[in-house]
Amino acid sequence: MPAHLAQGEYPPNFSTAFPHVAQNGVANTEKDRPNMEKDHPVYEDLGAGRGMTDDIFDETYREKTGPKPATVYVWRNIILMGLLHLAALYAIFIIPATKFATLLWGFVYLIISGLGITAGAHRLWSHRSYKASLPLRIGLAIANSMAFQNDIYEWSRDHRAHHKFSETDADPHNASRGFFFSHVGWLLVRKHPDVIEKGKKLDLSDLEADKVVMFQRRYYKISLVILCFFLPTFVPWYFWGETFWNSFLVAAILRYAIILNGTWLVNSAAHIYGNRPYDQRINPRENRLVVFAAFGEGFHNYHHTFPFDYSTSEFGWRWNLTTTFINLMCYLGLASDCKRVDKATVLARKIRTGDGSHKTG
Repeated sequence: MPAHLAQGEYPPNFSTAFPHVAQNGVANTEKDRPNMEKDHPVYEDLGAGRGMTDDIFDETYREKTGPKPATVYVWRNIILMGLLHLAALYAIFIIPATKFATLLWGFVYLIISGLGITAGAHRLWSHRSYKASLPLRIGLAIANSMAFQNDIYEWSRDHRAHHKFSETDADPHNASRGFFFSHVGWLLVRKHPDVIEKGKKLDLSDLEADKVVMFQRRYYKISLVILCFFLPTFVPWYFWGETFWNSFLVAAILRYAIILNGTWLVNSAAHIYGNRPYDQRINPRENRLVVFAAFGEGFHNYHHTFPFDYSTSEFGWRWNLTTTFINLMCYLGLASDCKRVDKATVLARKIRTGDGSHKTG
């Protein structure tokens, strides 16, 4: 491993002790909190040195009492998502009639666009778990537009809110509302008022100070049209004579639908199915299917326990394409300061709050 993948240092007041919380991360009742916090001291500065800690769960948040706001459907999104998935389903049946070069092109495009989410919007910009040089940031911003999952600024804001208010009304894709809602349903309805309210209070100054992030945000619409749809369609059609419809449906539409659902599985399946070896009191799980589908993002119980770890896993690059990519960027001198959790801390946390599954592998 390159020398500059050094483990992150922790401040003197760092503690692996957390208050007793309910499964969604919120103390059971207000009156219970004093005793709970007395028995289980709260950490004070988890992940210091990143310049932001808005991805750490907010123990003070309380959902509002009273009736929930009415669900307002966004019919434009419902129709577009329906058409997208119908077209992607049809694309599967024309794969045998598609040239191998087009399939290879679509696969490579899928990997690059996926890394724009996992290595870019997620691990770099949402969590500041490593540092990236200007050329790498530009490349990841381009890859992010190829993926078309909202611009970096908006993606990172929503993801920080997801961590800070996980499984509550202020979580954009609250998994306590069910698999479908956390997978795609949250994009088909208006946001809960708490998501909007709390999202506005997050500190996004680091994103606003990043010229690459703000440039991409300014020109996001034109970039996604070119990079997500035009380019993957044009290249096979122009350079090796693929039919326009095969190019569009396979390399653009099917590829886009796959990368979308791979990301969504982290929000849904990895919050519902799997084991919890690090903290059994929270919903996020370790899910092997999602590890594969989302380029290493399925070690989700670990990730919500230690959100500042650049690998999102205690296993490093193993089964983790995104970590492998970041390691390569470090080797090439394009990335640095990758933050890690030391093994002793991880083991202590497993023993103290895990579900015991680490003993059986």
